[in-house]
Amino acid sequence: MRRKKTITVKPKAHLVDFSVCPAKTFEAGHGFKLGRSVENHCHIVGEVAREIIHRLPTKHLFPPGSAFTAATHDIGKVSPTFYNKLMRACGLPLIPNVNPDLEKQWGGHAGVSQLTAKAMNAPEYIPEILGQHHGFTPPVSGKRANDDVFGSTAWQQEREKLVLALQEALGESWPEIKSYAQARLLAGLTSVADWIGSGEHFDDPTKDWQKNIRVALDQAGFVQPTYKKDLSFEQVFGFPPREAQSLLIEQAASPGVYVLEAPMGLGKTEAALYVAYQQLSTGNTSGVYFALPTQLTSNKIFERFQGFLDQILTEDCEQRSLLLHANAWLYDTDMGEEGRPGGAWFNQAKRGLLAPFAVGTIDQALMAAMHVKHGFVRAFGLAGKVVILDEVHTYDAYTGTLLDALVKLLRELDCTVIILSATLNQERRQQIIGSQTSSMAYPLITSFPQKANEVTEVVIPKGDSRQVHIHLQENDDLALEEALKRAEQGQQILWIENTVKEAQERYLDLAARANELGVACGLLHSRFTLHDRHKIEEKWVGLFGKPGWLQRQQQGRILVGTQVLEQSLDIDADFMVSRFAPTDMLLQRFGRLWRHEDTPRCSFAKPEAWLLAPKLKPAIEAPAAEFGSSAFVYSPFVLCRSLEVWQGKTQVTLPDDIRPLIEDTYKAREEQGAMLRWLMELKEGSRYKIGQQTLQQLANISLAQTGVTLPESKAQTRYSEADNFEVLILRSIKYDQESQAGVLVLITGEQIVLPLRRSQLGRADWRKCTAKLMQHLVNVRIADAPKQVPTQVLKHFGLQHCFYLGNPDWQDDESLLRVALLTETDELKGIEHMTIHDKYPLEYRDDLGYQVIKN
Repeated sequence: MRRKKTITVKPKAHLVDFSVCPAKTFEAGHGFKLGRSVENHCHIVGEVAREIIHRLPTKHLFPPGSAFTAATHDIGKVSPTFYNKLMRACGLPLIPNVNPDLEKQWGGHAGVSQLTAKAMNAPEYIPEILGQHHGFTPPVSGKRANDDVFGSTAWQQEREKLVLALQEALGESWPEIKSYAQARLLAGLTSVADWIGSGEHFDDPTKDWQKNIRVALDQAGFVQPTYKKDLSFEQVFGFPPREAQSLLIEQAASPGVYVLEAPMGLGKTEAALYVAYQQLSTGNTSGVYFALPTQLTSNKIFERFQGFLDQILTEDCEQRSLLLHANAWLYDTDMGEEGRPGGAWFNQAKRGLLAPFAVGTIDQALMAAMHVKHGFVRAFGLAGKVVILDEVHTYDAYTGTLLDALVKLLRELDCTVIILSATLNQERRQQIIGSQTSSMAYPLITSFPQKANEVTEVVIPKGDSRQVHIHLQENDDLALEEALKRAEQGQQILWIENTVKEAQERYLDLAARANELGVACGLLHSRFTLHDRHKIEEKWVGLFGKPGWLQRQQQGRILVGTQVLEQSLDIDADFMVSRFAPTDMLLQRFGRLWRHEDTPRCSFAKPEAWLLAPKLKPAIEAPAAEFGSSAFVYSPFVLCRSLEVWQGKTQVTLPDDIRPLIEDTYKAREEQGAMLRWLMELKEGSRYKIGQQTLQQLANISLAQTGVTLPESKAQTRYSEADNFEVLILRSIKYDQESQAGVLVLITGEQIVLPLRRSQLGRADWRKCTAKLMQHLVNVRIADAPKQVPTQVLKHFGLQHCFYLGNPDWQDDESLLRVALLTETDELKGIEHMTIHDKYPLEYRDDLGYQVIKN
């Protein structure tokens, strides 16, 4: 007899009807209960998306079917592993033989959503949009929707039934998407609609949800501002426009890309803002994003921006109070799940992109074009806005590649992009515009309207010229004596270094002696807590700006700082000492010297800048030795080329000399000897610095439309120089057993109590706690940051309710938060007696800022 063959049949997962599959849990009492069904949650998110589109002036950018696409984001929650994940969380019976922890292998339910849409032959881009709605690309390569781990064909059929039910409920189907830019827009809409649709208004499944759609969107800030009509430039700013401002306003009348190259102090900011006002008042523009090189400079320009909004918003504008008070948008709006305190998007830098008006950094805008976590949410936030990119120079290869991609994306998303610069060379201008230019005039407007196929270049009359006397000085001690002498006369002096460490050292050199002479001395750089930085800015930027004119002649002053003093600040010095830097940075710094004709000045003062620079020949032979740490901040090749251009110059005429100086510094030529070596190092890199070619490759990788999604910290827009890590500085932190809460004492002595159970405080109270803690953050480079503290330790003090500490389910979803305790002797120590840093002691002083003690 032939033996019977035994066939082993793998047991199929128990099937659950899609209509009863849960999508959420919610906290009730001391435990969790099942929340809304997948079908109900998806329908809510679809209706939220529909209402968002309805409220936006840019609704024409969204194809029919956009709301339905958002609704289908969670169809992958109809799966046995996700079902068991929620049942386990609520202590309910599980489907046998199904391990919910397997979800990590395919990016969770979002991966199943992507595979489901692909199996249903959804149009191009749709599966990826659904798969990425948590911000990253799920690892689903080689997997299919009807695989056993996803419940086989039976569960896939339930997911398909759900899609049909949503199609009927919303009256839409998946759209045909015309471009990658439109796909990013729709992906951003999907994520934001999911955040809001997952908020507290929709937690309890027993309560009606339809009436809460509008309430939730109002609270999330999706209320279009209303504007006063037909205001003149003078009505908005209090003075008539200059010719350069009038010409930009005339050129930038519609979406497109516009570059305004003009000298410092010409009013480029006001010109760009009035362009924004004209487009806002037509009702076709969704807002303004004002992007600056660093976060520090945004604090002061924010006040100018607020003054602009105060003039253009109607008195009965629903959002007037939100928009006219610092950080009110962050703390008084509720963006749902991801936008709550402790969520990845409860952060002014990110949330500002979704607000109608924001001042922020160019880094956040650049990530809209990058394959970085939630990069497409940034693209959604910027779509249809006037995006002002301020202080754009001849950027390095990495940032330049990203900037070009961003401008191209924004152009496709109906934005008006206004690029403001005092120091662009022609090659860089062509790269940004993405088209040939011909004019070498200066000042200049380059216009590339969206509806036009050609570039227009408009020459601006130069206006008055001014001379700045130049002195190249090798000896730091002589410059220090000169600064003290002039300050004793009553002059107002800026001293600019290229690194925070050197600025701190120079301040210490000057401060004690300045005090003996009756001279005030201050320090401003990027590594102060927000709380201390605000106090320093209020005092020193006020004293060096128009508000300080009445006090200006009471005593001499020296303000020491870093590159932050060259950017976007309306400050005016009588005399300047600057560490040598590339030509475009030096010219930018000169914009803070004798900035206004009518500024009251000491009778001894003349517009003069001393540049701390080595001799040319030794610098070319050994730039690292001669330029010191500046050679690690800037390219030695560019420093040497710049130094060569400045040889023998005793004065420059502005703006006449700006274009020739920039072009001479950056023009291509045959190099020989040591200069050829530094040029090759610039291109190919060294043991200390990555070369241009590698930087461009890295930038292109980060711009890739497929592949692994980069965490934000690894998608640095300035690569290794970025201050990416947030350090929370406290006096003490402890766990109180009786109240089951973390007790944190701030540097100011104020106590913050963080209950371990989120439900013990309402959302508004959590926002207030978080707002206070955020004032005590300082941003530092990873090499200078305290050691990482285990997430469980931070959670022991309730910090997960205020700061995003990463998602434990996903690799590379790391927290950037570090915590340090400040002692009475200004030392920083680790929490719970942990080592603060592997190599160096760390300190913090309210006059010096964050220090790494390397001596």
